[in-house]
Amino acid sequence: MEYEPVIGLEVHAQLLTKTKIFCGCPTTFGAEPNKYTCPVCTGMPGALPVLNKQVVEFTIRMALATHCNIAPYSVFARKNYFYPDLPKGYQISQYELPIAEHGYVEIQLNGKKKRIGITRIHMEEDAGKLVHKGTIETTEASYVDFNRSSVPLIEIVSEPDIRSPKEAAEYLKELRTLLQYLEICDGNMEEGSLRCDANVSVRPKGSKKFGTRTEVKNLNSFRNVEHALDYEIKRQIEVIESGEEVVQETRLWDANNGKTLSMRGKEEAHDYRYFPDPDLVPLKIDKEWIEEVRKSLPELPDQKRERFVSQYGIPEYDAAILTATKALANYYEKTVAIFNEPKTVSNWIMSELLRELKRDDKDIEDILITPEKLAALLKLIKDGTISGKIAKEVFVQMYETGKEAREIVEERGLAQLSNEDELSNVIDEVLSSLPKEVEEYKKGKEKLFGFFIGQVMKRTKNRANPKLVNEILKKKLKG
Repeated sequence: MEYEPVIGLEVHAQLLTKTKIFCGCPTTFGAEPNKYTCPVCTGMPGALPVLNKQVVEFTIRMALATHCNIAPYSVFARKNYFYPDLPKGYQISQYELPIAEHGYVEIQLNGKKKRIGITRIHMEEDAGKLVHKGTIETTEASYVDFNRSSVPLIEIVSEPDIRSPKEAAEYLKELRTLLQYLEICDGNMEEGSLRCDANVSVRPKGSKKFGTRTEVKNLNSFRNVEHALDYEIKRQIEVIESGEEVVQETRLWDANNGKTLSMRGKEEAHDYRYFPDPDLVPLKIDKEWIEEVRKSLPELPDQKRERFVSQYGIPEYDAAILTATKALANYYEKTVAIFNEPKTVSNWIMSELLRELKRDDKDIEDILITPEKLAALLKLIKDGTISGKIAKEVFVQMYETGKEAREIVEERGLAQLSNEDELSNVIDEVLSSLPKEVEEYKKGKEKLFGFFIGQVMKRTKNRANPKLVNEILKKKLKG
């Protein structure tokens, strides 16, 4: 039997506010354990929460960017469960009346667009962090750091519209891009400011009925999302085909061993005993505030892609890659502003620059080659100072050292050889060393022309001006 997966993602994004959602403690990452805590975020008796207005504004920004309906009236609720990193014994979240519902995000995969529905976006506080000693299977001890307790989150819950692990990864990437463009979350999955839980089930292809789902936690990278879902889909199919039933449960992704592990039975909403938080009044949002936030929105990824195609005349494929992050899009535009050949700049960024960044697992912000330095390199190619092939060698040196292109060219003597007499002598040497090939060329084997060019370039260590070599060589072979 052929099966299809049904996937929905629950994405938690930590908001870039300076203080926590219900108190004035800093949200700074990386501080010593339990440094940024107070009676409110550690749940001391009698401490009362006060809502951070910027959290609401950031949530409205994301709701508008994902085409959600924003509720004029929403309510905070207590989500009750007992876990060592939850100091109050409940989490302040939203349940029946969230701030935003019924939106969507468009993804593009293999040249096709697909709309993934968003069920809801709601605000909540984060729990603390458990630091485990030992392995995921044999924990020796656990320590609790409450610095993260009450850090503001938005949870973005998708519809079960995702049908493959690759679609899931693309959807998560699109959400991350939106959050970064809006400047409300840094999207750093390694630091936990963007986290993802996946609900996945399988069903016979063509069936409308959903299978029994499992929730997979601990997905902190796009690669882990794909790998975990691949594994879990195969595991569920094997369970079904062996005659057993898939159990509804929460599972952890063990990236080291490439498998999911059973964690606990999957809770339903009634297990959390939700009820409105009596310490927080209902939240009312008027239309004026929504419109004020709408006017303040930056140019979003889709808008930027369309503009790049129309303004710079580059293909949609290029525009999609160049706008993947706001920082990369800014880098491209700054370079084009100095060296106004948009497609050339696009080619160099997509091939040379992104290749180096991917190899070193770096972001564009970490690179030593500024837009000014890249533009200067491209100018050296255009004015004939260096060839395109030499330029690639220079680029690597620039990437590693941060030096200017001209400085590297001068230090290593890489300037292009454009002296006609000197090139004529080199070409004479090449042709005289290959009498048989010259004879064959003159008899009609014209493909050898490229071979002669290659030999000249080899003798000049790729410094010869290709255009000039081409012209001189044609004249000599005709003679």
